[in-house]
Amino acid sequence: MTNHTLGDQVLQIPLSDRWRIYHRLQELKINCSCPPDGSLRVQVNNLLEVILIRSTVMQLLASRYELLEWLERCWHYSDES
Repeated sequence: MTNHTLGDQVLQIPLSDRWRIYHRLQELKINCSCPPDGSLRVQVNNLLEVILIRSTVMQLLASRYELLEWLERCWHYSDES
């Protein structure tokens, strides 16, 4: 990831899940807002925040199959180290 992808980002989140993700990101101390236009805007300052945001969105929106694949990839990478 390059620096030009950091900064203000608009996440395409279904309205039904937007508030749950917003509140979780607030708990993680990640600056975000839900403006009246229905979007979820996130201030991304570093790669750790990128990982936390991705993890939060995946946890709430990914299918069981996607989550299992992700977990298996993590285990695979931990075996290599």
